[in-house]
Amino acid sequence: MEELNHAGTKSNDDVRQPDLNDLLDRGDQALMEEILRDPAHSYRNLKHGDTVDGRIMRIDRDEILVDIGAKAEGIIPGREMQTLSDEDRAALKVGDTVLVFVVQSEDKEGRAILSIDKARQEKSWRALQECYERGEIIYARVKNYNKGGLLVDLDGVRGFVPASQVSSISRSSETQKQSEMARLVNVELPLKVIEINRNRNRLILSERQALAETRETKKDELLAALREGDVREGVVSSICDFGVFVDIGGADGLVHLSEISWSRVKHPGEVLKVGDKVKVTILNIDYERKRIALSIKRTQSEPWSRVAERYQLGQIVEGTITQLTSFGAFARIEDGVEGLIHISEIGDERIQHPREVLSEGQVVQARIIRIDPARKRMGLSLRLHHEPTETESGDETEESG
Repeated sequence: MEELNHAGTKSNDDVRQPDLNDLLDRGDQALMEEILRDPAHSYRNLKHGDTVDGRIMRIDRDEILVDIGAKAEGIIPGREMQTLSDEDRAALKVGDTVLVFVVQSEDKEGRAILSIDKARQEKSWRALQECYERGEIIYARVKNYNKGGLLVDLDGVRGFVPASQVSSISRSSETQKQSEMARLVNVELPLKVIEINRNRNRLILSERQALAETRETKKDELLAALREGDVREGVVSSICDFGVFVDIGGADGLVHLSEISWSRVKHPGEVLKVGDKVKVTILNIDYERKRIALSIKRTQSEPWSRVAERYQLGQIVEGTITQLTSFGAFARIEDGVEGLIHISEIGDERIQHPREVLSEGQVVQARIIRIDPARKRMGLSLRLHHEPTETESGDETEESG
């Protein structure tokens, strides 16, 4: 008769409970899987060039013993932690985690030879490669210099900044260049990686490119904030024949020759020099081409607005000859106010050209014979003792400045 179980059902192989051996087999398998999943119990075949985290087990005078988590220990010899300052070294304690580089997988005693210096260098190379690929700007302090440029240290990686890539180094004499580089030692510079080759241990950087990129970013921000009619303070950054460029805090704007002064200016260098501080009015902003038009003279009151109050017919004034033409000479009475001395008013004798008796820069005494503030015109005469008349000089053929 077939035996029945407590539930009154048949007992057969399909419903039998697992035996002890099955449980042990399954337990061993689960335990093995747990071990494989847990990095702390993993067995790694460390090799030269690996970078791993280690835990300090002992600190001796000349070396540090480190648990590198691979059922193995390693030592960091004193020669492999020279990048640590005395303060850094003193701060290390048992239990701290340190990044180490595997110099040798195993010595005679079966321990790995590790390096903090090379680990920091490797970490830095990787970070620099990322900066290069992303085009990011980094900062580094100048450690030294040589004939060709500046030397910087980036967490164990030595970088080189050619002199041509440093904005503050002139291209004058070699002695001057060396002096300028010496002044940059211990100065922190913004830099951009322009060449990186890990295999050749080559890292070339540029301060000029970093500054240009920073300036471009600032320029975009400034353009967004500027409004036509704003008055800003700036510094003359360069001078050319047609005007001056003024740095207004992150962007250069052009002050055209005609916007420098209410007076006649032949060349910007006559009244301005690089480094001069000036006030400027924003005339126009070209957002598409990122150009800014500025004016210096419009930060000052327009001189002709006061002419009617300051001058009257018959008044004797002192003027400086600014320009000679075939029909007469222009004389500056004050900044922004010029009068025309018609050729017929230069003297009693008839002349062919004003240069026969006058020269630019000459100071003369003249009598006002006509004033027209609305048209910004003033007629002058060198014949001081004639009675003034409104039409004595006739209509001038040119408008004075």
